[in-house]
Amino acid sequence: MSSQDSTTATGARVRSSYYPSSRIAVSGLFLLNGIFVGAWAPKIPEFASRLSLSESQLGLMIVCFGIGSLVLMPIAGILIAHFGTSRALRGATLVFLPTLLLLSLAPNIWSAAGAIFLFGGLTGAMDIAMNANAVEVEKSMRRAIMSSCHAFWSLGAFLGATTGGFLIETIGVLGHAALLTVLAALGLAFLWRLVLSDKPHPAETRQKVRLPLSPLPWLIGVMALFTMIPEGSILDWGALYMRNELGASLALSGFAFGAFSATMAVMRFAGDHIRDRFGAVKTLRVSTVLAIIGMGLAGLAPNAYLAMVGFAICGVGISNMVPIAFSAAGNLPGLAQGVALSVTTVMGYSGALFAPSSIGFIAEHTGFAWVFSVLPVLLLVVLLLSKHAVHADVREKH
Repeated sequence: MSSQDSTTATGARVRSSYYPSSRIAVSGLFLLNGIFVGAWAPKIPEFASRLSLSESQLGLMIVCFGIGSLVLMPIAGILIAHFGTSRALRGATLVFLPTLLLLSLAPNIWSAAGAIFLFGGLTGAMDIAMNANAVEVEKSMRRAIMSSCHAFWSLGAFLGATTGGFLIETIGVLGHAALLTVLAALGLAFLWRLVLSDKPHPAETRQKVRLPLSPLPWLIGVMALFTMIPEGSILDWGALYMRNELGASLALSGFAFGAFSATMAVMRFAGDHIRDRFGAVKTLRVSTVLAIIGMGLAGLAPNAYLAMVGFAICGVGISNMVPIAFSAAGNLPGLAQGVALSVTTVMGYSGALFAPSSIGFIAEHTGFAWVFSVLPVLLLVVLLLSKHAVHADVREKH
């Protein structure tokens, strides 16, 4: 029994305190990862200038980020199955810390491609390990925490992106990377002992680690994929849609993703309470319906203001869909947790990384209004598969 569980006189297990040290640790590591990913955004112009990259070359570099994630995520899942989430999370974070320095020091295209491959790959590996450890903390606490963990990631990305430009102007590109690396190392040193220690489950240590034959992780992966494609599409194309097709000003067009991300962050902090109260299946179904309404409203909106309202409603809906999918994957019975979770995460993030480029090509011929009006079809598939979210609540049956 975990030290964070308590026992009643009848021997029943009850929920632990709301913020035990293990939850502080995994939340802090989500925040750290988000800060590093957010800090990369303001570095991109200098990165491209330093290496004299054209737009197409920069695009290929960003593809290297996605390829790195897709290569190292499954490896992280295998390591989790063999060694447990705590050892994998500590190791992935430790190796991840120098990657911003590598990006800042890369002297030529080939070394930069290697650096961005490692940055993307280790971002993804740490992501798998964080989510897997968060599932273990959920089990030990008997309550949902996944949505708030993702909210801390969103907060970190916001902090990294908004402070990055100022720090680069003040202390330079290398100074910015060095400062973040040192602060992150200090943070990791503080959190190291607080990470929930776990071991592979006995069934996982006996089974050969391979891609699962059961359809369940793949179906949950489809749920994550069809949720993250709309999310990535709003991030990459929402502002352009508002600007070019709805006549929004430059300032107003930025509120496409701003409205979406603001409601998403707020609802992710509230999402765990909602899921504990109503259960994962009902929460996912209501969230999906809201996302469908919001995306449809944005696509059919006659003006930018109504589209912005649609994106905000979509943020409310999408906010807790991916955390529920990750919790469900991490709790699937009879499967190595790391492998099942890596399948879901790889499928989900491949949608966010690669689908928006295809959507841009389609929109060139049809317009973004048509694209945003059709994307709810993907969310309807999530609604049809929503019964599988019941596995996100399996911790209550232990």
